[in-house]
Amino acid sequence: MSATTEPEPSSAAWDIREAAAQDWPGIWEILEPVIRAGETFTLDRNTTEDEARGRWFRQAPGQTFVAVGLGCDGGADGGRVLGTGELHANQGGGGSHVANAGYAVHPACAGRGLARALCAYSLDAARAAGFRAMQFNAVVESNVRAVAAWKSMGFDVLANIPEAFNHPSLGYVGLYVMYRKL
Repeated sequence: MSATTEPEPSSAAWDIREAAAQDWPGIWEILEPVIRAGETFTLDRNTTEDEARGRWFRQAPGQTFVAVGLGCDGGADGGRVLGTGELHANQGGGGSHVANAGYAVHPACAGRGLARALCAYSLDAARAAGFRAMQFNAVVESNVRAVAAWKSMGFDVLANIPEAFNHPSLGYVGLYVMYRKL
């Protein structure tokens, strides 16, 4: 599946595909610093690698995916994991038709359109899996790049839950609930 439905992000040398077990070391290399920083994910900063792998790898109709390529910093390793995402049902039962997703990119790829490309891929994958909408439950309001990216992808902020996230340097900040139909 390719991310072709949404506007094209800036050109770069990556390919997005479903993740395989052997991708985990590259995924963890990206996820661990994000988790430890505690600035954007609602995972506990002390989450172990095994706990993270258990949460990140999703079963159908969900999916875990990676962007692989030459690297955003001019690296020559064509198989390098540059970014990752996961897609799953936001709720069970009567709410299982709405997807949820999360993304992380290698720091060298920040600002190059990779997060938007991962989002576009997940929107296509969610449609293909029969989801009718996508909802992000916890976009940290201080993560202004992500908020702007998701708005550019057609997401609306439905609510700001004041002081719902304890940012390690900013203190209590809001969490946005963002939503879009598929």
